[in-house]
Amino acid sequence: MSAPRVRHAAGFWIIAVTFLLVMAYSTVPTPLYPLYQQRDGFPAFTITIVFAAYAIGVMISLYLFGHVSDWVGRRRVLLVAVLLSALSALMFVFWSDVPGLIVARLVNGASIGILTATATAHLGELRSVARPTENSIVAASVSGAANLGGLALGPLIGGVFADLLPDPLMLPHVVFLVILLLAAVTLQLVPETVDIPADPPRWRPQRISIPPRSRRRFVIAAFGAFSGFAVFGLFTSLAPTFLVTTFQQGDHLLAGATTFSVFAAAALGQIVLAGVRLRIQLTVAVIGCAVGLVGVAIGAVTPALALFLVGGVVAGLGVGLLFKGAIGTAVAVADPARKGESLALMFLIAYAGLALPALVIGAVLLIEPPTPVLLSFVAVVLATTVSAGLLMRRAAR
Repeated sequence: MSAPRVRHAAGFWIIAVTFLLVMAYSTVPTPLYPLYQQRDGFPAFTITIVFAAYAIGVMISLYLFGHVSDWVGRRRVLLVAVLLSALSALMFVFWSDVPGLIVARLVNGASIGILTATATAHLGELRSVARPTENSIVAASVSGAANLGGLALGPLIGGVFADLLPDPLMLPHVVFLVILLLAAVTLQLVPETVDIPADPPRWRPQRISIPPRSRRRFVIAAFGAFSGFAVFGLFTSLAPTFLVTTFQQGDHLLAGATTFSVFAAAALGQIVLAGVRLRIQLTVAVIGCAVGLVGVAIGAVTPALALFLVGGVVAGLGVGLLFKGAIGTAVAVADPARKGESLALMFLIAYAGLALPALVIGAVLLIEPPTPVLLSFVAVVLATTVSAGLLMRRAAR
């Protein structure tokens, strides 16, 4: 292990900021999709394909490489993740037609799948060395804030580029390319926290498993993660299109702010209610999902943009707590020796919820008007999120 150039405390914040930046870039294109659509004239379904490529990239890389930092080293794997994200920025700059967008989002998703588990582990290890007597919840909270906070900031940044700065289909990718390359250089200053073995184990895909003694609780939690991420998928992939078609709002900053508010509410709810008992958190999650999604539906029908936006924020709060409960359940019921396998399966199911429903909605939008499609989707996710939350709450006794 090479001698570190910064202390573990400083390295902790370098990893946290890098985590935030890479996650933010992954959602920067959200408010830009209507601009690509306007330029190239493709249907809304193409946007869902581009978005789904990202989720598929996350799932594939999480399954294949999410665990290799245990023997390759945290810093080395994080460097690969950041450079893959930079490569996707290059693709956006030089290959921006539809095939290029799909491949760029696939590569970007791959970087996120590699990044999330590795950065989370690295943050925990760096903090435990820097502050050995501190509760581990601090590192977990910073990790969660970087993850969801980055996802929230990206659309807002993309909206600023789209409405206030020149060349919005080029400039944000160039700016983030420079930022990501600087982050890759800065990563070299961070201490390694894994002793890399001289004879590393042979690579194999990440094992995934359902805890056999708590199968029912795990399946219920996975159901909640899938349905909750379906709500995120709606606001990440299709919200800008709905704002244009249903509310006649072509403001790209508004589209970015809408997605930002949903993810920010999810992140804030997890932080504010971190010390509250799980059953209470799940009660808030059920109420938030129910009230918020009803508000989204009424806002779409009326149409009332303010109600639609407030409903999205309230639903985001509920989904954030629902997903936190799902991850907490997976950790609680997993065999200690196979905890990583159970968490990997939970994340794979969650990202499937991000991609598959959005693809279905995009396909239906080819033949049906947007408002009935939105209402049908809201009805389904309302039923699934509330049902999952109630079942998880009952199992948490």
